[in-house]
Amino acid sequence: MALDQSFVGRTYPPTAPYEVGREKIREFAEAVGETNPVYTDPEAAKEFGHPDVIAPPTFVFSITFRAAGQVVQDPQLGLDYSRVVHGDQKFAYARPVRAGDRLTVTSTIEAIKSLAGNDILDIRGEVHDESGELVVTAWTKLVARAAEEA
Repeated sequence: MALDQSFVGRTYPPTAPYEVGREKIREFAEAVGETNPVYTDPEAAKEFGHPDVIAPPTFVFSITFRAAGQVVQDPQLGLDYSRVVHGDQKFAYARPVRAGDRLTVTSTIEAIKSLAGNDILDIRGEVHDESGELVVTAWTKLVARAAEEA
């Protein structure tokens, strides 16, 4: 059954703040093979004008995807998460994520489409810091595969 189009434009409450830690950034940089010292060395980051280490661009995926959980777990939406695959991801940065940031994410359903029995859900996550400044916007595309016919 296709997802309800009336959910397009629905915005969910901001998440609890996520405090970005230096060690989390370092671990993530190592995990993705990123060797730029601005991700691991506070002094190198300062040489490039940052107050502390910054996070690799895809670091916020874990924060925004967790926030998108409010959408996918919404019982009224009726999404069968067991059939979901990650379709696409993109980010638009206002500034880098920095160690010490306390970030919240507000998720909004931007689009719902049906294609060949698959439901395609586009979620925008706006990431703000403690002062309310927009840090990054993330777009996540989820595809709920069509149920197999018996």
